[in-house]
Formats: sequence, C-alpha cells, structure tokens
Amino acid sequence: MSQIDFSDIMKSPLFKGMAAKEIEYLSSIFKLSQVPAGKTVFIENMPGESLYLIKQGTVKISQMLAEVDEQDLISLGTGDVFGEMAIIDGGDRSATARIAKNAVLYSLNREDFNILVSENPRLGLQLTLNIVRIFSARIRSAKNAYRTMLTASLTR
Repeated sequence: MSQIDFSDIMKSPLFKGMAAKEIEYLSSIFKLSQVPAGKTVFIENMPGESLYLIKQGTVKISQMLAEVDEQDLISLGTGDVFGEMAIIDGGDRSATARIAKNAVLYSLNREDFNILVSENPRLGLQLTLNIVRIFSARIRSAKNAYRTMLTASLTR
C-alpha cells in the first residue's frame, strides 16, 4: 500500500486527537484522486460509499429544490470533509457534491473503514468520533442559520 502525505492538512478536524503514527496509518488506506472543475462527485439520493477529504480545490454541496432547481448549501475547501455519513450508515446521499475549482481529494470507502474499525478499534473509534463531531457542527450551524433566517423574516 502506498502512503499519502497528509502534512498539508494535518489540522483537518478529521484528525483531531490522533497521534502522528495513527495519521500515518490512515494515509495508507485513503485513496488520492484529482478531479477537474465541473465534475460531479456524487448526486443526491444515490447510495453513499465514501467519505472525502479535500487536499486542494473547492467543492460545492447542493440540494435539489425542484426537478431542475438546485440550491447551493455550502462551499468547502482545503481540509474540509464531505460525504462523511456514507461510511457510518451506508445510506443514500442527502446532497450533491460538485467540484467548483479543480480539486485533489482523498477518499475512504466504507469497506476500508470497516476493516480499520475491526483491525484498530481505538483509531476507528477516534475517526468515528471526529466524523460525528464534524456532522454535529454542521447541524448546529444549519440550525442557527435557519433560526436567523426565521427571525429576520418575522421582523419584516
């Protein structure tokens, strides 16, 4: 297995609380890919299979509002993670991810995640906790944004 150099994204919340040796181990199970601008990484409602970590570039996350109308939700960059729940629950994608600016992505598929959890339970737990923290922070942020929007619309 070849190892990936995570040195430029060590501050990603995905690696919080991990020792250098643990991050080195993870670098051997992630896959690296270059994705050009305009390419779709995944589409809402398709089965989820991988988590993605952005080494460089920009990824826009969006949701369908109507058959042909889409709403951008967030723009992500270096060190950000997306598609994280796919390796936890294997459910369908809740949004669409498209490359806005040429990107280099690291990916971890569900099968490799499950192997990690069985072979190294402590590291698997730490990675899972970090994924849950990332997801929880997004939910809180969305809730606060929704509350702000509601408050603003009521005061008009």
